[in-house]
Amino acid sequence: MALQCGIVGLPNVGKSTLFNCLSNAKAQAANFPFCTIEPNVGVITVPDERLIKLADIDKPLKIVPATVEIVDIAGLVKGASKGEGLGNKFLANIRDTDAIIHVLRCFDDENVTHVDGSVDPVRDKEIIDAELQLKDLETVETRISRVEKMAKTGSDKSAKKLYEILLEYKALLQSGRSARELELDETGKALCYDLHLLTVKPVLYVCNVDEASAVNGNKYVDMVREAVKNEGAQILIVAAKTEAEIAELETYEERQMFLEEVGLHESGVSRLIKSAYALLNLETYFTTGKTECRAWTYHKGSKAPQAAGVIHTDFEKGFIRAEVIKYADYIALGSEAAVKEAGKLAVEGKEYVVQDGDIMHFRFNV
Repeated sequence: MALQCGIVGLPNVGKSTLFNCLSNAKAQAANFPFCTIEPNVGVITVPDERLIKLADIDKPLKIVPATVEIVDIAGLVKGASKGEGLGNKFLANIRDTDAIIHVLRCFDDENVTHVDGSVDPVRDKEIIDAELQLKDLETVETRISRVEKMAKTGSDKSAKKLYEILLEYKALLQSGRSARELELDETGKALCYDLHLLTVKPVLYVCNVDEASAVNGNKYVDMVREAVKNEGAQILIVAAKTEAEIAELETYEERQMFLEEVGLHESGVSRLIKSAYALLNLETYFTTGKTECRAWTYHKGSKAPQAAGVIHTDFEKGFIRAEVIKYADYIALGSEAAVKEAGKLAVEGKEYVVQDGDIMHFRFNV
């Protein structure tokens, strides 16, 4: 399931430093604009304490965690929608991602230049929002010109509905708001799927702060909170430079000691990965045994056959039933045999909606 989160932001806000913390792929972190030109892609392990606890019980030969792809995309500047800077490349790369991690500079450092000469995360956010909205407006207006005639003749009901949605999108974008604010039903989503609008993607704002602000934030973070309060978007506070220093430490114990000194219980990188996973609307089920303990990624709300298809398409095609154990029961009772004996193993059919943390075994016939 190759879903991607794209890390975006103005040049020199800490995107590549953050990406380096997330991934073994080393994007160049330098004090000048456009140090990331081609998008760097990192396949990131999703931290999950549940997988470790299952492995402690079953002692498998192999442990396979869930992963998510993070893409570090070239810094954007004002005018990108018209091709300024690396605008066209930026917009094409972000169009290919499924969600946006928007990094905002929330720290003062005279040694790190800002493309606009001063630190103002709200201004920076608005610059990128405006460029994405302008590009989406261009896309919407182009589509309107194509479907308007069919919609007005009334002979094509789908064209009429699409036209009405496009007009709503146009009004939103012209008022400086993003497409994600328009809630569509499933029919509407299907009609607009091939628009690939940039501002319809879910977004997570990452406030990149200095070490002293890593726990509680600062005045810049407060500015961002106020600016996005009506968006329903999540905000994370991360000190990217500090995270980079933590990543250089060799042992888990050393990293935990560093975190405690800063006042954190969990690294910002770990929180960011988990948030990216949730932003993509993903959840995890497990398969476990003596051979392998594995976390499988599925779309939230999937039914058992679709979740089975994540392992192999044959599992979905020939689905018979799913044997489901709740994570808490497995941990409490300590084995599959004990779970069965206690009557805690459930047999579920095609309509079962998989729950995050389920331990599953699929029966199928092809």
